[in-house]
Amino acid sequence: MYKFLDLIFGYKKIKLFYYLNGIGSEFKFRFASIFYKNYSYPKINLEKHQDHVNARVNYYNDLKENTPLGDSSRKISDISRKEDSSVYYFDTVKYLLYFNPNAKINTLFGDIDYTPNIPSITKSRPIINNTNSVLLKLNRIRHFNFIKDYRKFSSKKNKLIGRGFVADSKHLRINFLDKNFNNPLCNVGQINDFRDNEWKLDFVSIFEQLRYKFILCWEGNDVSTSLKYVMSSNSLAVSTKPKYETWFMEGTLIGGVHYVEIKDDFSDLDEKINYYSTHIEEAEKIIKNANDYTKQFKNKKREDLISILVLEKYFKNTNQ
Repeated sequence: MYKFLDLIFGYKKIKLFYYLNGIGSEFKFRFASIFYKNYSYPKINLEKHQDHVNARVNYYNDLKENTPLGDSSRKISDISRKEDSSVYYFDTVKYLLYFNPNAKINTLFGDIDYTPNIPSITKSRPIINNTNSVLLKLNRIRHFNFIKDYRKFSSKKNKLIGRGFVADSKHLRINFLDKNFNNPLCNVGQINDFRDNEWKLDFVSIFEQLRYKFILCWEGNDVSTSLKYVMSSNSLAVSTKPKYETWFMEGTLIGGVHYVEIKDDFSDLDEKINYYSTHIEEAEKIIKNANDYTKQFKNKKREDLISILVLEKYFKNTNQ
């Protein structure tokens, strides 16, 4: 029932439309060797957007001029859906069709939590020491889900809700559940089979999560997937200081301004929940800041242009 409500309220994207659009991009990409010079960049009023566009291009791509490309790169024309995950493939070729198919590129698809040795296109990267990691808006069907929340913060439950996959590699999640599974201020648990399933609880839809004032946004293999939709809602995102980032620029987020930041040992969790449960105006100020932050990612033409310019800088600074 609640999964159906997620679709009705637009809290979950319909993947069929995404894949149909992706197949269209693939078709154009396969003919790019003939037509790529005729593909024009998205037209926006650069006079109005120039500073924003430049700042974000340079944030995602900090490569210096004359950066060696490395020997493991491949031609754009060699990128194939047979070798790469469909979502990463579709999201990449959508923009590569603007460039020479013989240009070379190195891609690292998946959850990247390390710094590559050569200039690489990635979905995620460490916030600190991320040289050679060039971010592109990848796996956007999963990671970029902004929503409209119809409930007021003041009417929600004074508790923290959180669900997620837990594995031996997800140390933060293990530590959090170990300390807070029985916390009366929390409704948190794992949704997969792990160890003795001592923390296992039922799946909770986004529609249900939005009944709570606080939603846990914990990092997994890299970033928190839920952070984007939570920051577009009328609930507070609760998180430790992010260590990884994506196109969402998690490294620019400020605790107490865009989200409720808790210590790495979670020792101040109860204090933060109790404080913002009663200081409604301060909570709503953070929510407004978070909502405003997400707006910058909703201008489709500008997002497309930034993506293309990130790649343009990649090819230029690797001497192509």
